[in-house]
Amino acid sequence: MGFLLPSFVFLLAIFIATEVILCSGSSKCVPRNFGHDSIVCECNSTHCDSIGPGNLPPVGHFSSYLSSMAGSRLEASQGQIQVNSTGAGLRLTIVPHQKFQRIMGFGGAMTDAAAINILSLSAGAQEQLLRQYFSSDGIGYTVVRVPMASCDFSTRLYTYADTPGDYNLENFTLAPEDIHMKIPLLQRAQALSPLPLSLLASAWSAPSWMKTNGALIGKGSLKGQPGGKEHKTWAQYYIRFLEEYAKYNLTFWAVTTGNEPSAGRMTNYSFQALGFTAEEQRDWVALDLGPALHASAYPHTHVLLLDDSRLLLPYWAKVVLNDVHAGRYIHGVAVHWYMDSLVPADISLGMTHQLYPEYYLFGTEACAGWISPDRGVKLGSWNRAEQYAHDIIEDLNHHVVGWTDWNLALDPTGGPNWVKNFVDSPIVVDAKRDVFYKQPSFYSMAHFSKFLWEESQRVGVSPSGKTELGYSAFVRPDSSVVLIVLNKASSEIQFEVWDPAVGYIPCTAPAHSILTLAWNTR
Repeated sequence: MGFLLPSFVFLLAIFIATEVILCSGSSKCVPRNFGHDSIVCECNSTHCDSIGPGNLPPVGHFSSYLSSMAGSRLEASQGQIQVNSTGAGLRLTIVPHQKFQRIMGFGGAMTDAAAINILSLSAGAQEQLLRQYFSSDGIGYTVVRVPMASCDFSTRLYTYADTPGDYNLENFTLAPEDIHMKIPLLQRAQALSPLPLSLLASAWSAPSWMKTNGALIGKGSLKGQPGGKEHKTWAQYYIRFLEEYAKYNLTFWAVTTGNEPSAGRMTNYSFQALGFTAEEQRDWVALDLGPALHASAYPHTHVLLLDDSRLLLPYWAKVVLNDVHAGRYIHGVAVHWYMDSLVPADISLGMTHQLYPEYYLFGTEACAGWISPDRGVKLGSWNRAEQYAHDIIEDLNHHVVGWTDWNLALDPTGGPNWVKNFVDSPIVVDAKRDVFYKQPSFYSMAHFSKFLWEESQRVGVSPSGKTELGYSAFVRPDSSVVLIVLNKASSEIQFEVWDPAVGYIPCTAPAHSILTLAWNTR
């Protein structure tokens, strides 16, 4: 026994030490390289890297979080704020008296495909994945877009009212995809989130019997005219959707006027769509959707117009919002990121904000890998993370108050998608191995969603000279300051940040990196 006891104590000490090592290392990325320009972080039922709560050091110090092509993933460090300038060639000065929009939130979409992929994992891995997005140790998602019935990221075509001629919607019913997949996952996400989730509903198509082409896909719009029975029934369909989800204690912050109305005006469009012109959307909101919501149990539900490419702005906003009857029911303008490079943000977003400052701008859909020849999933693509960060910074600097990614999770092919319109996602699920991969784009989102709390207000930033850096600065509700910096260049850039309230922060943005700096001012 004299030998066994010390051995037991010795083994116990090794076990405890090992546990300590495992615990202290549990927040580290497990990198995997799939042959693209950077890495993914692999997660399973027992391990996933995490940023933690992101608490800031006391006044006089700053926190920095770095992600890079070289492999850093929200790498945290702290430093001391200097009294004097470092003499760096570039200075970014925070200008707190220049005040702009306040943040509403960031998030992604709970499509059928996202739900199928999340639920394909073991219970433990499902929980890990949901925690990554929604828990206090996750990346702070508070917005979830929910398709109303099927979209291309479904495995079949359906609506909630497929009985022909059912103008009273007596046979309206949620689908198994809602009841068994999306709703339980939304409830779990809400239970994990320290804040109420802002749910956003978008419909892809009305039932085929309400449409001019008699099909969910292709070129087609509602039969008749705004104010007519199809248009009124389509408005009531929205109310019935809100009523059914409310039975599961899920209430919606907003609805859009319909996903990509321009798609339903394209001949042979390949998946679900409902065409509207700006004039038709204006009149449908004024005569049908607006009054229906106002008379329902959900009169405070926000209505967002467009839900399509910013290429259509400011034209679309002018048509709808210049009409007092439609404008009084609208709260904001929803934009998708596709083809953003074709129209300057100043002309589309900037002009819309200038004309209609009382209506907010909100990003409702974005994904990488949507256009040939660069289609589908690219595990470890840093270039796609940079595309995200560039677009978010550009949007934020042009009055956008929130930004929503597309599918929360997809499989390695970029699906399922019934029409094989495969794209990329910040989380890719490999169900065979019971793992999921956090893409560089996941961390790109995190640099914003984790740090830009609701009600954070954008403030001015003044550069001392020309720079390749992208940047945007915010003052949070507790008066702390957040600055996000993007370096797309292939060499590092040294600079300093001057906040007159606290002093000078010496910084280096490595090549191909995203940097979030945050500090207290009191």
